[in-house]
Amino acid sequence: MRALDTNVLARFFVDDEDDPQAARQRPLAIQALAERCFVSVTVLLELEWVMRGFYELPKSDISRVLRALAGIEHVTIEDRDAVLTAVDGFDQGLDFADALHVARSRRASGFATFDRRLAKRALGLPLVPPVEWLG
Repeated sequence: MRALDTNVLARFFVDDEDDPQAARQRPLAIQALAERCFVSVTVLLELEWVMRGFYELPKSDISRVLRALAGIEHVTIEDRDAVLTAVDGFDQGLDFADALHVARSRRASGFATFDRRLAKRALGLPLVPPVEWLG
C-alpha cells in the first residue's frame, strides 16, 4: 500500500480540461486510486484547500469528494472517523480545517480558541469537544 499526495487526489477528482499537464496526469491518478492506498489527514486538509482555493469548487462538491474518497473500500483514510465527523461539521457551516482540528481533539474536555467566527459557528453543534471562545 502506498500513500497518495494531494496532487494525485486532485487529479483524480477534478477534470481540469484547460491544463495539459492534468490531462496527462489524470489517467495515472485513476490508476493509483484503483489500488490499495493510504491518505493522511494532512493531505485531506490540503485537498480541501486546493478544491476551495484553486478550483473554487462549492462546499457541496468538496463535501461530496471527501465522502466519496472515504467510501472507497480499498482506500485507508488516517483517522477516518474524525475526518467524517469533520465533514459533518463542514456541512453544518464550519471551515473544514476548524472542524478537523476539533474532531481530532475528541480526547480533550474543550477546544479553546480566540477565533470568534469558529466559536459562533460551533454554537449549537454537537461537537466533541465543545468549542470554547477565550475572547
